[in-house]
Parts: sequence; structure tokens; C-alpha cells
Amino acid sequence: MKTIITIQHTQSVHHTNGMVGSWTDWELTETGIEQAKRIGEKLQAELGDRAKDFVLYSSDLLRAKQTAECVGKALHLTPKLQQELRERNLGKCCGKSVQWLRENKECDEKNIDDRMFSDGESRRDEWNRLKTFFDEIMVSDEQNIIIVSHGDLLSVFNIMFLGLDVEALNKCELHGAAGGVSVMFEFDDGKRFIRKISDMSYIV
Repeated sequence: MKTIITIQHTQSVHHTNGMVGSWTDWELTETGIEQAKRIGEKLQAELGDRAKDFVLYSSDLLRAKQTAECVGKALHLTPKLQQELRERNLGKCCGKSVQWLRENKECDEKNIDDRMFSDGESRRDEWNRLKTFFDEIMVSDEQNIIIVSHGDLLSVFNIMFLGLDVEALNKCELHGAAGGVSVMFEFDDGKRFIRKISDMSYIV
């Protein structure tokens, strides 16, 4: 059985200052650091000796990397940084405010091929970026995996894990919140099961 735990990075500076996240390299706030530490402590208590059997992957963007480092310290794991786990790239909007985004977006995204900004990623682009990494971990010998990433990327991951195709993103999403922890399994017969989705009890 393969166990996958996903963690959406905790509170970042961009959650508090009205700026866009995307590929801008925001740090965690002090609150976010404390939240990440609590996630690590609660996972350590939950996993016990099993923690040493896990592999920890993280987006290389600073807010996810810092979350992963806090979690990894509690579990005695070193994060493996993956660009594939970055948040969706919004192109020229990076480094701008949410208000600027609203006033300057080039396209209302109505389907997975629309791009809010022409030099950014569509949801299909994001899916394709993640898919190679996803396929690799699902066929790997790693049976216990923790992934630290971002809200939009993990919403894509959730749909992918359920075995749906990319077009499903036109109709449904499983989107979490900052600091949410999800727990999912793939059994030996290939059946996939999600036990927790964006559980916020880990940060309190």
C-alpha cells in the first residue's frame, strides 16, 4: 500500500499583504512558521517510528520550502525540492498585487486552456508539468511519501490522484486551505482512497 500525505504550505507573507503568490518567492509569516512546526509535531506523534520510512518532497518556492523544513525537522527528514511542485505560474502578474491582477487580467479563465495572462500557465499547462512527477512517484518503490506544495497545484494533484483526466478540472475541484493536510492511499489492487482532505486540525 502506498501512503501519500500532502501539505499545503502555511501562512505566507502574501496571505497578509494583498500580493499575488504564484512564482513570487514569499516567506512564511511568524504565524506560518508556528503552524508548520505544529504540523510536523502532530505528524510525528501520529506516525511515530513510521516517520523514518517517509520521503519528503517539496516545491522549491520559499514558502513551501520553509514549511517542508519545519515538518522535516520534526520527522528527521530532509526535503527533496521539485520545481514540478511549484504553484501555477501567472506570468507578468508575479510580483504584483491582487488588485493589479483584477484590473489587468487579459482573460477570464472559463476552461483549462485559458490563461489569465498570456505569458503564464493554463490549468492544462500546470497539469502537464505535474504529471511526470506524479507518474514517477506512483510507480516508484517509495511507499510512504509527504508532499508540500501550494493550493492550486494540490487541487490539480487531488483530481489526478482520483484517476480523473485533465478535462475534469472544467467541472470540479478539490481545493484546500493554507496549512491543510490530506492523507490518501493507493492499495495493492490499484484502488485509491482519500481519508482526509485539507484537514486544518494540524495547525491548531
